[in-house]
Amino acid sequence: MNGASGLNLGRAAILPPYLWLLVFFLLPFAIVLKIALSASAVAVPPYAPMTEWQDGALSVHLNFANFALLFEDPFYIEAYLRSLRVAAISALLCLLIGYPMALAIARAREDRRNLLLTLVMLPFWTSFLLRITALIGLLQDEGPINQALRAVGLTDQPLPLLYSEGAVYLGIVYCYLPFMVLPLYATLSRLDPVLLEAAEDLGARPWRAFLAVTLPLSLPGILAGLMLVFIPAVGEFVIPELLGGPDAQLIGRVLWAEFFQNRDWPLASALAIALLVLLVVPIALFQKRLART
Repeated sequence: MNGASGLNLGRAAILPPYLWLLVFFLLPFAIVLKIALSASAVAVPPYAPMTEWQDGALSVHLNFANFALLFEDPFYIEAYLRSLRVAAISALLCLLIGYPMALAIARAREDRRNLLLTLVMLPFWTSFLLRITALIGLLQDEGPINQALRAVGLTDQPLPLLYSEGAVYLGIVYCYLPFMVLPLYATLSRLDPVLLEAAEDLGARPWRAFLAVTLPLSLPGILAGLMLVFIPAVGEFVIPELLGGPDAQLIGRVLWAEFFQNRDWPLASALAIALLVLLVVPIALFQKRLART
């Protein structure tokens, strides 16, 4: 009886996560997939029913034209490739900036680590839109950055910092940097310092000990940070919309335009499904790498 009760309790404990996935992932995914396989129509909602009764039989109409258009129209292909490129470069920039920060926090005195971690997470205490608005104020033609550059004589005219691809990278790195620092810190803080001492005793210089010991052992944190930055950055909408120029047509902006401007819900749903499939590959690779580690 005790074994059966424990088994029932174990099943009951894992039931809420499965219900959560069913209600908030599988059902919305099925609805979006249904819309993607429907035909666009002038109606409310703006797509034709996928099923209907004809002569007493259920007829199913599957429309794959929306998915075919994604591979035929270079506009959508370029949007996907541009989104992947921006997300990958942003993730690498976060890694280059966040790794030294995480390493410094992990090697700081224990009484200072909480303060340093609080400083890393401090931007989360402010609204996301307020932070982007602050960046707009800094990067605009009459903003503090351009004023400082003119004050020291580096330029006579305001530099076009705002509404550029560089501004998009700056916004993504600024907003997603904590997602890189925190998993890196969690991994680096668990490293045994005895390993570095042993490497130094064997004659390894600090940079050699870092490459041979610290860097390989921190790969799980690197992979986790890259995924935490790359995945949301691919579908980012707010940052490219507010900081990017008209050429910054990332997939998030294209999705918004298809849904709310063109009201082509089937095509927008097909875009969302294709984006999800693109993201499943790096997630699966990450999970495989994590399982090996």
